[in-house]
Amino acid sequence: MSGVIVTDPPKAELKDVDALAGFGVATVGEALGRTGLLSPRIRPIQQGVRVAGTAVTVLSWPGDNLMIHAAVEQCGEGDILVVTTTSPSTDGMFGELFATALQRRGVRGVITNAGIRDTQELRDMGFAAWSRAVSSQGTVKATGGSVNVPIAIDGQVIRPGDVILADDDGVVVVPRERARATVAASEAREAKEARSRAAFLDGELGLDRYGLRETLKRLGVEYKTYDAYAGESS
Repeated sequence: MSGVIVTDPPKAELKDVDALAGFGVATVGEALGRTGLLSPRIRPIQQGVRVAGTAVTVLSWPGDNLMIHAAVEQCGEGDILVVTTTSPSTDGMFGELFATALQRRGVRGVITNAGIRDTQELRDMGFAAWSRAVSSQGTVKATGGSVNVPIAIDGQVIRPGDVILADDDGVVVVPRERARATVAASEAREAKEARSRAAFLDGELGLDRYGLRETLKRLGVEYKTYDAYAGESS
């Protein structure tokens, strides 16, 4: 397998990346029109952590982490490493030593649909990680691949420089040219939710606030007393 290492991809502006870090994955996914979400099978190895950064993408052969070594050199402040393989793999391609090198370069975390190991060490050092598997299985360094090219994970295309946001709820990708607009859309959604939250605290029901009683009626959902329902069932 031949490949390419792209050294100077465009990136979303860091101010927009940092602004998106103020919102949850669910909020941003909704602001994007319920798009951009990676599979819920990709889970965090830690809890209570949210990170956002610009993607450095890696396409590797399964069971081979050579191209992660190559990608470290291309990583810098504010990046998130995003790793996929040419066919499904759960091998532990990423661990403490990679995290040490990346943390030194200002990288904020790693996302992979393969495996991660040394998870306790990663938590201890505060390096955030999301993966499809946790596995002690080691890898080789023998096959070419690519760095900073478009990749696909769970049907989502991730390009170098796109924004990756990850938290306890999962991972979402924001196209780099939509980063600023997504910040504005996320702010608007949070403001709307704040108004709803205040209304619910005041006792209002979602059925009334969102006009759902008419929806229930249109769908033929009826209200019946217990006695009336029990009488029909006997």
